[in-house]
Amino acid sequence: MSRRLPPLRALEAFLRVVRLGSARAAAAELGLSPSALSRRIGTLEEFVGRKLFTRAHQAMQLTDEGRAFYDAVAPHIEALAAAVESQSDNLGVMRLHLGVLPLFGGQRLFPRLGELRKLHPRLHIDIDTGPHLLDRVGDTLDAAILLLQHPDPSLHAVRLDHNSVYAIASRELAAEIGSTPDTVKLSRQTFLVHNELPDSFGTWRDAMGLKTFEPAAVDHYDSGQLLLEAAAQGLGIAIMHDDHFKRAGDKRLARLFDVDVPSPYSYWFVCRPRDLEQRPVRLFHDWLVDAGL
Repeated sequence: MSRRLPPLRALEAFLRVVRLGSARAAAAELGLSPSALSRRIGTLEEFVGRKLFTRAHQAMQLTDEGRAFYDAVAPHIEALAAAVESQSDNLGVMRLHLGVLPLFGGQRLFPRLGELRKLHPRLHIDIDTGPHLLDRVGDTLDAAILLLQHPDPSLHAVRLDHNSVYAIASRELAAEIGSTPDTVKLSRQTFLVHNELPDSFGTWRDAMGLKTFEPAAVDHYDSGQLLLEAAAQGLGIAIMHDDHFKRAGDKRLARLFDVDVPSPYSYWFVCRPRDLEQRPVRLFHDWLVDAGL
């Protein structure tokens, strides 16, 4: 005996409301009026015999039963889409336009992209490391991986890590400065700061109890890789994340002072909420979260 399928349009409406976090956004994406969207959700609730959303003041909030239903159904819908994709000769390349900071790309993303290619051979990624990545999300970029303190609340954002701020120098310079902060020695030094981490130096300085200390100069870099190389060459003290230092594995570099300073910045994956419904964005997003990059 064949099983009765749920009303697929109603199921699509349900999934979009959950993924976009907004009934209004889901209705706009589907080209429906709010009342038409609500009717589709009602049809699905009638089919499954569960209350999936509570409705109040034109807002829809997922119930516990609704969350359980989504968690049970969403992976199978994704598997169905993947199965259709694998059996279709008409589907061409899926392309994702992704903004990435170069150091994240080199240290964390590129070493794992082979795994993604094996899972989704049709998915190809155009990498953009240019300026103003955040401003271009939803325009020339489908998504981006950025260093942020607080993501724009209008964007879908996933935090990828938590970091500490390190002061990093060449081994020779580290030996010269010593293991205890000395404002006289430090005031002679140039500090190197990444453009994407403008508040990192002040955060580190304050946490070290050096609020009145001023270095000889602060030089700014737009490349994390070049910043690390400058530090290795003895050009100054780099203020960087612990993860950057550890992944670099550069024996020419040493950490100054054994003090953990929480960073105000993290790497975030961001995209417009409605762009999660684009298959390339959804595939990359889900892989990124599962891979734990």
